[in-house]
Amino acid sequence: MFRLLLSTIALAATAVSHCTRPGLTEAVDEYLSAQQSGQVSAFKARFDNSTWLGYFENTKKADVDTGILTHPLVISYNRSLYDTTACATFTEFYVNDLNAPYVIGTQLRFANHRINKVDTIITKPGDWLFNITGNMYYAPKENWGTIPEEKRDSRDTIKKAADAYCDLFNNPNITVPWGAPCNRLEGGLYGGKGLPNDTCNAGVPSGIDMRNRRYVIDETVGAVDVMLDFGGKSGGLPDSHEFRVEGGKIRYVHTMTDDANVVRSCTSRRDEF
Repeated sequence: MFRLLLSTIALAATAVSHCTRPGLTEAVDEYLSAQQSGQVSAFKARFDNSTWLGYFENTKKADVDTGILTHPLVISYNRSLYDTTACATFTEFYVNDLNAPYVIGTQLRFANHRINKVDTIITKPGDWLFNITGNMYYAPKENWGTIPEEKRDSRDTIKKAADAYCDLFNNPNITVPWGAPCNRLEGGLYGGKGLPNDTCNAGVPSGIDMRNRRYVIDETVGAVDVMLDFGGKSGGLPDSHEFRVEGGKIRYVHTMTDDANVVRSCTSRRDEF
């Protein structure tokens, strides 16, 4: 009877087991291959039609057969997070094409070990602080590598650090675990000079609600991506904030915001909201 109970528990555990890193990595590789070739059939074959939530570009539901994935792009740089607890991934990639540059971030979500949601932020010239040259210069120099297991922060610590940063935009009394140094790559603008006292605690606007947050957390690299709606007068701007957390402190921040359709009367972003 005891053995039967153990077998039942083992089967139940298998049925609800988390995703595997190799499985998530394989799906991301298929995604990147589709983007580079413009051919989506193999990528679509990974979709879980029974739980399908949709394909989104800049928070709008779109058709994968006519979206950005059908436009072959030469990817110059890419980096991914793999969340084996939530069964999700985040991939950031740059297209260093002078005629059609992009910075794109995509969250893939899974059910039954198959993709059931594709959530993409697409930024290009005209979007907030977009500068592909800045991205290509600074991002590869940063260390987003694997953190030794004994030094890794918990999921909760990583998420709380990201939430504190995002909450600060609407509550100046929030305490954010700033790292020293801390560097922010925002659209292509780099907020640091490579000095030990570089800080991310500068230029943060106020009175802006960062809502509808969708998380991908990868403890192995101390990172979390948060896709969200950035304040706004009509639903918010499609936005991604990605953080590297080391020893409970924010070390790097990457942001991308689709705001090409925003009409600006001032040069300061905070005046748009």
